Amino acid sequence: MFIHVNGVRLFYEKQGTGKPLILLHGNEEDHRIFDEAIELLKKHYTVYAVDSRGHGQSDKVLEYHYLDMAKDIQEMIEQLELKDISLMGSSDGAIIGLLIGSLYPKLVDHLILAGVNVKPNGVILEVYQEMKEQYQKTKNPLIRMMLEEPHISNQQLHQIEAKTLLLAGSDDLIKLDHIERISHHIKNCEFRILEGEDHSSYIIHNKKIAKIILEELK
Repeated sequence: MFIHVNGVRLFYEKQGTGKPLILLHGNEEDHRIFDEAIELLKKHYTVYAVDSRGHGQSDKVLEYHYLDMAKDIQEMIEQLELKDISLMGSSDGAIIGLLIGSLYPKLVDHLILAGVNVKPNGVILEVYQEMKEQYQKTKNPLIRMMLEEPHISNQQLHQIEAKTLLLAGSDDLIKLDHIERISHHIKNCEFRILEGEDHSSYIIHNKKIAKIILEELK
């Protein structure tokens, strides 16, 4: 399905029945990373798996900003008149989730955010340097966004009202102490480290994330 929001056309898949659950993928991925998880989730929720702008079948633009992506999802929620919403975001999708939670505190009831950072320096230095080298070669605007954004303040985090679960793999490319500090600034928040997992091993084409979501939302 397609929906026009915030000057772009977004693609999303809708499956299942029940309260709405929005799934947001990471940088240079698309909604299909959740295919296996959706097989479990759609039995309990109406799942909206979205291609962020510039990804999958959604429109591409010349430059990318997390604030624009958050506005896209906010307008999508309002157009579809969704209520009692849970949102799971991975990596860039998690950043979008934080922004939605802070900018529109009444919009989403529950956030499950995996591998999130609030500043570019939340990424471990080796990975950040690799991204810089990749950008120098490709000039990919999606990589540029990760090098320059986000910039989410502690004050913004304090605005989040949704019950929040922050996830990280023990071998995540986001610094674990960075995510832990984020958790201290969100009122109703738990931070969980998944042993033996990396940034997205438990998410991409994996039912593990579905089981975590179902346990958290039950």
